[in-house]
Amino acid sequence: MSDLRAATNQTPPLIGHNVVTSDAALTEAVTRYGSADLVEELAPLGAEAGTAEAREHGRLANRHHPELTTYDRFGNRIDEVEFHPSWHWLMERAVGHGLQAAPWEQQDGGDAHAHLRRAAGFFAWSQTEPGHGCPISMTYAAVPALRADDAIAKEWTPLLAARSYDPGVRPRTEKLGALAGMGMTEKQGGSDVRANQTRALPTAEDGWYTLHGHKWFTSAPMNDVFLVLAQAEGGMTCFVVPRVLADGTRNRIDVVRLKDKLGNRSNASSELELDGTLAQRLGDEGRGVRTIIDMVAATRLDCVLGSASLMRHALAEASWHVAHRSAFGGPLVDKPLMQNVVADLAVESEAATALAMRLASAVDRPGDPHEVALRRIALPLAKFWVCKRTPAMVAEALECLGGNGYVEDSGLPLLFRESPLNSIWEGSGNVNALDVLRALGREPEVLQAWITEVGAARGADSRLDRAVDDTLALLGEGMGDSGALESGARLLAGRMAACLQGSLLVRFAPAEVADAFCSSRFGTSYGGTFGMLTSGSLREIVDRATPWG
Repeated sequence: MSDLRAATNQTPPLIGHNVVTSDAALTEAVTRYGSADLVEELAPLGAEAGTAEAREHGRLANRHHPELTTYDRFGNRIDEVEFHPSWHWLMERAVGHGLQAAPWEQQDGGDAHAHLRRAAGFFAWSQTEPGHGCPISMTYAAVPALRADDAIAKEWTPLLAARSYDPGVRPRTEKLGALAGMGMTEKQGGSDVRANQTRALPTAEDGWYTLHGHKWFTSAPMNDVFLVLAQAEGGMTCFVVPRVLADGTRNRIDVVRLKDKLGNRSNASSELELDGTLAQRLGDEGRGVRTIIDMVAATRLDCVLGSASLMRHALAEASWHVAHRSAFGGPLVDKPLMQNVVADLAVESEAATALAMRLASAVDRPGDPHEVALRRIALPLAKFWVCKRTPAMVAEALECLGGNGYVEDSGLPLLFRESPLNSIWEGSGNVNALDVLRALGREPEVLQAWITEVGAARGADSRLDRAVDDTLALLGEGMGDSGALESGARLLAGRMAACLQGSLLVRFAPAEVADAFCSSRFGTSYGGTFGMLTSGSLREIVDRATPWG
């Protein structure tokens, strides 16, 4: 008689694999835009990301949410957020691997692939736990904005770029490393930051102001410095707000409450009240949006990377499960319909990875006009499309595990709760689709960059060629009617992004992957859900995607 307490036909936990080297799409892209040596440099990070220890720390960081302490036991206002030790374990390694601002100094020092390296590392390490990527991403994004003032940049960049994780409320001069955040949105405006009401009043000290207002969303309120938008006499202006002042006193940053969010629960997102908060002006008065726009571009890249990372993690769990689980007389991976579903998920993940790494490589070439123009148009395209595709993709991957996937222990519910976030953060879908129209209308070079990029695959696949032609026709039809063009902005952005993905896959991915993508995404029989591929090489696609270790 069998032991009823013994578990059989259960998938082993996905641990002990290298998150970097077991990902063919990632390693091929890093080699393509960087080198094989760069993959080897990233391998230790990938190995640690795949350990049971990392998985457990990710679980604990989400189970034990950050807690706000407004006052200490003596009645002093402290506004501190306490994190579980697993959060600090994850942060220490993310900073140690240089996933925050380190690439900016590396690039200045002659590293031609600093941002690609960081992007691939961020993509891989985020698969341990996505929430702690928020302060890492904001720190990465802060440096280009700080460069609006050389003196301020020289003060903060070395600390932000340092590979020392040094939490705690102390002056900048007493820290080995620092992290940055941002405070843009307010309750009455949301994405419309020009409606912000926080006021900035000049002090007697040149360049310093006091801020007075309420910030609706500020993630990681324990960070050391924040970029904040406020209304000065000359209009919307960007300010640098240190958490601790030079003399060691705490700046007036009152944490009203922590947000109770759908996901991203390991990370503390807060509401702040600023009442006499000291802030240093960054850039000219009235140029706040222009000053902070480079920060927005960098965080949008991380939204794409974060969503692509969620896709890859969900795919890895699904493909691992079907390879080890049997049903209806044999392994799930041998069932034609399950092969179709997982292969389709793999194609979606690979397309997202290919586009994300292509964008990261463009950041490494700021002097190339084509790369600059492509990055300008492709960032909002990718932000719109990849982030929109993620929730449906993660939900389908969860379903591959059946009821096991709906249980917290599998880790898939965490990914599912996280999946809508990047589509909201740094501009919702509508904001990014409209930004595409703005770029097309004001910067004619961006359309040419898109045409050049997708045109590199011209003639290799008739379905892609037709999709590109149809997209250009759609754009041409709408140019004379601004209302029609705006109402169709999502359709246009989705098609332009899919064409970019198709071009990359046709040029660089295995033939079966490119064929499956083009036949489904550009074919006439696509049903809008996963598992409707007509390719005859589904098993090869599944095997390519499975993290065999």
